Amino acid sequence: MKKCIVLTLFLFAFLHSNAEHLKGGWIQYDYLGDGSVANSSRYRITVRQYLSCNSSQRQRDSTIFLGIFNSSTGALVGNVHTIPLTGFEFQRNDNKDPCITGDVNICFIVDRYVLDIELPNIDAGYTLAVQRCCRIAGIVNVSGNSSEIGVTYSNTIPGFINGENYAKNSSPVFAQKDAVLICFKAPFKFDFGATDADGDRIEYVFCDGLTGGSTSSSSGGGPGVGAKPNPPSGPPYANFLYQFPFDGNNPMSGTVTINPTTGLITGIAPIFTGDYIVAVCAMEFRNNVLIGTTRKEIHIKVADCSLSAAALKPAYITCDGFTLSFQNESTASVNSYLWDFGVTNSVTDISTEPTPTFTYKDTGIYQLKLKVTNTGGCQDSATAPVRIFPGFKPNFSVTGTCFLNNYQFKDLTQTAYGVVDSWKWNFGDLNTTADTAKSKDSTWKYSNPVATTVKLVVTNSKGCIDSISKPFIVRDKPSLNLAFKDTLICSIDTLPLIANIVTGAINWTVSNLPNRSRILNANTPNPSVFPRDTTKYFVTLNDNGCINTDTVTVNVLQFINVELGADSTICTTDIIKLKPITDALSFKWTASSGELVSSVKFPSVKPLVNTVYYLTANLGYCQARDSIRINTVPYPKVNIGMDTSICFGSRIVLQGSMIAASFRWSPTNSLANTNSLNPIAGPSKTTQYTLTVSDTLGCPKPVSDTVLVTVVPAILVNVGKDTAVLPNQPLQLLAAGNINGSYNWLPITGLNNTNSANPIAILNEQVDSILYKVRLTAEGGCYGEDEIKVRVFTTGPDILVPSGFTPNGDGKNDLLKPFTVGISKINYFQVYNRWGELVFATTQLGVGWDGSYNNKPQASGTYVFQVEGVDYLGKKVYKKGTSVLIR
Repeated sequence: MKKCIVLTLFLFAFLHSNAEHLKGGWIQYDYLGDGSVANSSRYRITVRQYLSCNSSQRQRDSTIFLGIFNSSTGALVGNVHTIPLTGFEFQRNDNKDPCITGDVNICFIVDRYVLDIELPNIDAGYTLAVQRCCRIAGIVNVSGNSSEIGVTYSNTIPGFINGENYAKNSSPVFAQKDAVLICFKAPFKFDFGATDADGDRIEYVFCDGLTGGSTSSSSGGGPGVGAKPNPPSGPPYANFLYQFPFDGNNPMSGTVTINPTTGLITGIAPIFTGDYIVAVCAMEFRNNVLIGTTRKEIHIKVADCSLSAAALKPAYITCDGFTLSFQNESTASVNSYLWDFGVTNSVTDISTEPTPTFTYKDTGIYQLKLKVTNTGGCQDSATAPVRIFPGFKPNFSVTGTCFLNNYQFKDLTQTAYGVVDSWKWNFGDLNTTADTAKSKDSTWKYSNPVATTVKLVVTNSKGCIDSISKPFIVRDKPSLNLAFKDTLICSIDTLPLIANIVTGAINWTVSNLPNRSRILNANTPNPSVFPRDTTKYFVTLNDNGCINTDTVTVNVLQFINVELGADSTICTTDIIKLKPITDALSFKWTASSGELVSSVKFPSVKPLVNTVYYLTANLGYCQARDSIRINTVPYPKVNIGMDTSICFGSRIVLQGSMIAASFRWSPTNSLANTNSLNPIAGPSKTTQYTLTVSDTLGCPKPVSDTVLVTVVPAILVNVGKDTAVLPNQPLQLLAAGNINGSYNWLPITGLNNTNSANPIAILNEQVDSILYKVRLTAEGGCYGEDEIKVRVFTTGPDILVPSGFTPNGDGKNDLLKPFTVGISKINYFQVYNRWGELVFATTQLGVGWDGSYNNKPQASGTYVFQVEGVDYLGKKVYKKGTSVLIR
């Protein structure tokens, strides 16, 4: 007895374990055609059952029990069908969407059971049902313990409605898009859409979830009981009880709706996380008649996650101007942006750009808002304050001498709004971390010389914060900078020595004993000296024990010289640099031509006439003078005339002239007589000719001039091949050229218009033949010509066919074709071989036979032809005869 109890408890535990993993399912059927007996149909029935991905193999059904019921009576039709597991698939949402934060994964196992069946067509149609226990525990919108509530998957196969048979039908097929992550209190979209193979119209509504199997007894018990009722109970099926305020039409929240046309569920997710049962009925209409309803039930998980598609900095501030640039700080994939820059009573302070820039018109604090929609359709928003207070400029100064003494740091920050209210110094002392201060002005003593950077971070009462960094050298001695360290003076001059210092005591000493008394103010940074010969001056700076020294050498000259060199010659308008040799330090230039010359040592001048340049050079009171003559000679001259144009094939004489000693032309390949200033040019294309001249008498630099000879392209005109006409037969002459221009025909005999491209010629019997010439003239006078010979036959309209032809490809008599006189068109031209086979036929004038048939050369011999044409008066002309093919 105890063993039996243990076994019963084990089975109950097994069934209960099985029960807690179902997450929905639905039934689909497809019409396969007529059945094997009259008035029957074949269907493929597919049952999909959703389970949690952590379901073990023993918790999944290896078989299910399908009941098929009469939709009117609810009676079971035939036997229950046991369907083995056919296959399965996984549906996952691994929280890869960067718009969503939170460690939430969604995963379904979708077990699939497939059965092919044949059913008789009955008036009431059929209801398909599979029942199972149980759902997962803790479903939010279910009243009671959801782990003890079963489920019924059902669908309907229509029968006869209003006397019409609808059995030949396939049910709608739902899209398998169920592993969707929804974050609580966030906008979402969930696609419950389906497709219909028959093209029927589908309407979608929320509907009730149905109860099914239970934990009351084991599988295989009485009708409609057990975890897997065998057989399932018949329709109608009971709805499970929803937890208030939810029901079948409101399964999640009052804002969640389903589009009746598309099946798209949208709205704001509930505030409570967990699984929600959502059942959707796809109602199938054909010709506005409801023929069936496919129900799909699925668990939608509302997770503890959030959308992070919109992210801003905690605050924005500009303290230097009114313009700020913004960007979404989230790395989520975003489809659209809407920025509101927070200007009160404004409708233009918005942007849809991903990275907008906005200029505020006034100072103040604004509320920035960003609203985004990501590529998955989710929406998110973020806000941040924007502070506009320009005119905040951090700055500071540093004074000090060397590492032995304190350095003084003084804040020089300026602010236009509010007051500076905090300071943070970092003095850049690499030997300690205590080199900071928060006072407005501060001091710091470094332990050794170093090259470092001092940084100051400042804020003001308006929320501005900024920093400034300055490179800084802590010296081993005080700063001592000399304006010069080696200079030159005249023996009768006095020179001020210049030392730049910050602070400290300074003293100058003299190396040369006779000159020690020739210094004034030796204890100042800028003493005056007047040595009689070259002397070194030593300077010492002492700033609170920091010592620095340096030296200045003063070279003394008793007199100076200046040398400008020999006279020179340049080409007129050229520039030359004057280069005196002297120890002087100041210069005054004058020119005989009145030209103004810069007071530098090496001026650049541009004499236009022969000019003498005078230099007065000074080293203090020592002075020297010199001069130089610059002669100018003119450049050689050349002229080649204006650009011109010639006709193709024409020549032109170039008109060169020069004042020079020699010349050369280029290019020369289209010139004749290039040893002349007037060569003959005959270019075949537009060419630029250059004449370069040189002079041996004056300026040696070559000078060039160019002329562009534009060649008008060859003018081509074509009037076709020679022809023949009958007396008084109108002949349309057709001239065509490669340009637009004017036409002229000669002679005028028989022509109705000699200035037309296409005149009509009418010749009488007195004319045997005539040669017409047409000229096409372009703008500028270039022209082209062509001729056509017209013969006049007095014998009347005729068709002439040669008695023989030689198709050997030599271009002479290669084709057998009719020659016409007074014929306006050919009705047919046909050639037959000796066996009466048609080997060639055409209806086109000027087209002939090349001696081949089916792309094979025909043998030499006699061939029969016949031809019929219509003359220019509309009368038929017929000829028949033979012609010999000669190879």
